Amino acid sequence: MIERRDFSGCMKGKNLRYLEEVRIEPMPHARVGFLLLEHFSLPAFTQVLDTIVTANLLTPSLFASRTFGLQDGEVNSDLGLVIRPDARLEMSALKHLDLLVICGGYRTELKVHHELISILKMASELRITLAGLWNGAWFMGVSGLLEGYRCAIHPEQRPALAEISKATNVTSEAFVIDGDRLTASSPAGAYHMALAWMKRLHGKALVDGIEDILSFEESRYRRIKPAQHFSLSAPLREVVNLMDANLEEPLQMDQLAIYAGRSRRQIERLFKEQLGTTPQRYYLELRITEARRLLQHTELSQVEVLVACGFVSPSHFSKCYSSFFGYRPSRETRLVR
Repeated sequence: MIERRDFSGCMKGKNLRYLEEVRIEPMPHARVGFLLLEHFSLPAFTQVLDTIVTANLLTPSLFASRTFGLQDGEVNSDLGLVIRPDARLEMSALKHLDLLVICGGYRTELKVHHELISILKMASELRITLAGLWNGAWFMGVSGLLEGYRCAIHPEQRPALAEISKATNVTSEAFVIDGDRLTASSPAGAYHMALAWMKRLHGKALVDGIEDILSFEESRYRRIKPAQHFSLSAPLREVVNLMDANLEEPLQMDQLAIYAGRSRRQIERLFKEQLGTTPQRYYLELRITEARRLLQHTELSQVEVLVACGFVSPSHFSKCYSSFFGYRPSRETRLVR
């Protein structure tokens, strides 16, 4: 019986879908409603929806989502694609929501809808988190729900929002999360807004897993490029990139120290402070993660995979793989036929 090992925080997200974890307590379930306004930004909407779908792929049933319209019938997106929402947005729907996302777009008319204002005010009273995409923040502002908040809105509509909501701090940022108000000015901002919200609810590992999947190019069965690790210091980023580029023939600690121009002790301290693990542990988890990807997404044999990921023997590879995933590499599911 091989004792199971846990991935460190920095690698857990990349393998979250494949870990056979037993949860004693069920994960909190969040219900999201999307209000699709006429000519809403389809890319901004799908960026948020994609993160929800991917999160549920990693941890089933974390989120539930529904689409709404101001009226019955279809809604035109900014790309000309027509969407039929699940239902018309009414007061009764609010009791089933934790987050309401107002989806605007470049051509969405900034028009006062008194029924919508009443619904948004009621949502606020019910402590439902409110979000606005593209110019969705304008509708929150005209409802008086951004007073004293920081927010993001598309540059074209910044003056309009500043005019109707003078106590709002209208920023030039791509997205802003301020308490229970989430706003994004672009599709990219919508994506990062959704990730930041999910991180607040479920932690960094889930977000790491989502980012890893959505930045993965399946046609090549390899990562598009090494992880950027923007939150890491430059010296540690250099060491991590060296590891990523040398999986087949792993570098020794002394070699890493020479190439990075740092002492071994300095490198160990950087890993401990910024990644919460040791260089050796990180390197092993990096290699075992890539091995799992290659087994799933390529037709390489098990021997070819273990060589590509720097393992010295089939028995050593099998032992390491089993210790992390709970089963031998020969039992891995092949996603390529």
